[in-house]
Amino acid sequence: MRLSASLSVFHRALRHFAVLAATAWLAACGTVNSGLPAAPATAAAADYNYLIGAGDNLNIIVWRNPELSLSVPVRPDGKLSAPLVDELLVQGKTSTEVARDIEKKLSTFVRDPVVTVIVTNFVGPYSEQIRVVGEAAKPQFLPYKQKMTLLDVMIAVGGLTDFADGNSATILRSGEGNKQYAVRLKDLIKRGDVSANVEMRPGDILIIPQGFF
Repeated sequence: MRLSASLSVFHRALRHFAVLAATAWLAACGTVNSGLPAAPATAAAADYNYLIGAGDNLNIIVWRNPELSLSVPVRPDGKLSAPLVDELLVQGKTSTEVARDIEKKLSTFVRDPVVTVIVTNFVGPYSEQIRVVGEAAKPQFLPYKQKMTLLDVMIAVGGLTDFADGNSATILRSGEGNKQYAVRLKDLIKRGDVSANVEMRPGDILIIPQGFF
């Protein structure tokens, strides 16, 4: 009888502990994003222009001067070197701005140069890249593209891990003074709720926390 009573007390205590643990877990899950505004559905700027970054490749075309036309990579320091153009800083500039800079450099040697710059192998500057950290299948940085959405990002990183708390994910938006927004990745990916799909902005950091199971 004493053993039976002891087991009964133990089982009641165990159930009580389980209820407390579940309550604490639900409270934690419910408060991760409490107070954070939902990310706006539209975020892209209509006048966005791609900025060149280290790792990009530039096709430089000098009209009527094929010997000066070539394809060059942007070095890790954000500069490039080309015939008659040494140590030109191009990171953070548009292709049009770089073309004008090259024309100024070449004008010392070529009469009225006309230059076109075409960007290939897009990477972009670090300040523009999208970073995905936490419980993504393949956490990484991605080059920003105009009208890029949360779904585009999740496809690129292979979705969520089994341990992700997708509906507690947040976007840290550096372009707005590191303001944080709540996003619902689980609803978007697992339930197909397209209302949870929002546009990204250059420099966004997507943070995916681990759930408590």
